[in-house]
Amino acid sequence: MAILTTLISAFAPIFLVLSPLTSYTDQILSIHRTRTSAGFSLDIPLIMLVASILKIFYWPGARYDLSLLVQALVMVGVQVVLLKVALDNRGGWRGDGSGGGLLKGDGVGEKGLWAPSGTGSGRSRAGIWEGGRPFRFWRWRKQQPYWQFLLLLTTLLVTLHLLLRPTPSSPSPFYTDLIGYLGLAIEATLPLPQMLSNYHSRSCKGFRVSVLANWLLGDAMKMGFFFASDSAKVPWAFKLCGCFQAICDVGLGVQWWAYGDGGDEGLKGEERRGNFRQERERERDVRLT
Repeated sequence: MAILTTLISAFAPIFLVLSPLTSYTDQILSIHRTRTSAGFSLDIPLIMLVASILKIFYWPGARYDLSLLVQALVMVGVQVVLLKVALDNRGGWRGDGSGGGLLKGDGVGEKGLWAPSGTGSGRSRAGIWEGGRPFRFWRWRKQQPYWQFLLLLTTLLVTLHLLLRPTPSSPSPFYTDLIGYLGLAIEATLPLPQMLSNYHSRSCKGFRVSVLANWLLGDAMKMGFFFASDSAKVPWAFKLCGCFQAICDVGLGVQWWAYGDGGDEGLKGEERRGNFRQERERERDVRLT
């Protein structure tokens, strides 16, 4: 048992640092090669970017194992590339990212993302809940709002960090604990959007089995490393959220076993539904402008 623990402690950090590359490179290449991101949930880059950014700002106050910090930095770079490739290859959403923005329009007519739609009591409700999410969050047509959101989040965290200056010896660790648990809890939900997408399409088409395999292998490696390390190197937040994510990844594996890739019809059906939704939204925008 001591030998196994030693091996895990020696090789797990290397695996963790490289895991963003091994997990998502094939997905990036697949989307680029097929010129479509249908079947792939854009919420995956959202979750991993927000979680990784929070984990980076968690480190100064927690000083957890350095390999986990490096993993978060590498993950941000990989997810930025994945998000860009996925946005460039959305069916029916081809946009050059020009014009509009998070606060001034995203291709929703000329009024902008935050401007009220319609008249009377329905103005705010229509403007806020269009697209099924508040302010069409992470469902924008243009690319610019995605990058603006990430920039705003990073700027906010930098400002809080400079004001609070968290360190392991801080008398009030509330801020450090908050962003740590928040970031890791967000990361733990990573498989859920893809599971919902697979459930609605009754297919895993568009989601690479290599990603799933790396997630499951990464869960096994992380669990071994987390529980072989003391709480000073790996806080309990990593362990608890890691366990939840591992359970969800197993559920995603069950979906793959049950649905398979669904054949070409699964992907075509997903593309048709996506195009139909976009056409309905464009028609609604024309009526509201």
